Amino acid sequence: MGDSLNIGENICRLRRGRKLTQEQLAHFIGVTKGSVSKWETGQSMPDITLLPRLAAYFDITVDELIDYQPLLSREQITKLYRDFALEFVSGSFQNVMDKIQDYVKRYYSCYPFLFQVCVLWLNHYMLAEDGEEQREILRSIVKLCEHIKENCRDVGICNDTIVLQGIAYLTLGQAQEVVDALEGVSKQNKLVNQGGLVISQAYMMLGEKEKAESYTQAAMYSAVLNLIGNATQYLSIRSDDLTICDETISRIEQVAEAYEYRKLHPNNMAVFEYQAALCYALHEEKQKAIKHMGRYVACLEELFSADILVLHGDAYFDGIEEWLKEPLGSMVAPRSRKLVIEDCIQTLSQSVFTILDGEPEYERLKSRVKAIK
Repeated sequence: MGDSLNIGENICRLRRGRKLTQEQLAHFIGVTKGSVSKWETGQSMPDITLLPRLAAYFDITVDELIDYQPLLSREQITKLYRDFALEFVSGSFQNVMDKIQDYVKRYYSCYPFLFQVCVLWLNHYMLAEDGEEQREILRSIVKLCEHIKENCRDVGICNDTIVLQGIAYLTLGQAQEVVDALEGVSKQNKLVNQGGLVISQAYMMLGEKEKAESYTQAAMYSAVLNLIGNATQYLSIRSDDLTICDETISRIEQVAEAYEYRKLHPNNMAVFEYQAALCYALHEEKQKAIKHMGRYVACLEELFSADILVLHGDAYFDGIEEWLKEPLGSMVAPRSRKLVIEDCIQTLSQSVFTILDGEPEYERLKSRVKAIK
């Protein structure tokens, strides 16, 4: 997986493997010995009309000859995402963007990779120097999502791309585009959500219990994840109604406790606990706000207790590791550790929390967040 074609290196390797001289290869292809020498040293490249002849001579495909890989493996996509995320923090933002654009052009038909590029940009666009550059990156996400939707035949990738495109539109402030893109998808037939159940039953009929169990666990995991995510949004919508907030928080915390979700998915729970603290602070319920802020900080500490921020299962969800490794694991692909920590520190500076300033426990919580490394 390189940044350029390796025709010269491959010709040299293949020629030596056949124990041929440059002159012998040149004679067969119909060129000079000097031409072959220049190909192998990278001074020039074979004329495009010669590629099929060279490939046929070595009994390989043209793609193999030029070392072109139109698709990336799951492991390669994961590694590229992590490498680029680290480079965004430690290197030149524009240089990293240029490098990613080169990969996009090279793997323009590898849709799982393009999807992850969109996720990567969405997680790092704010590092661009000015607002217009940030908006341009968001527009690039929209455009790349459109390419995926129009050409990818994987229904799962296409559906997730629609949502991702909606997030980019929302960040751009284009609310109507979000509605146009997502309203139909959000109201699709309920049978679509039964896919995991149906395939699990099919695997049971085939006697493949392990696969049936894995699909069922993945569906359950996703359902709890979506429930807590939607509840967080509901708190935001109904933050003016303390009764609704109390009831929503109570119900979700019972679910979180039952599934030990603070350890299973501390990031998702951190967002929920933060929104709960925000709601109580708005209603000047200081002790409740501090209580949930404490849980928020505990989630952050759990989140950053590992060197790499990744999703994982537990003793109950013990069959979802392969599912979590899929590139479409996606929508929650992490930003760099440094960026997330910086954002967490900023969350405590919201004006709504000024009513807690001076409270001993709240001051201790701020110190704990700043101590996270």
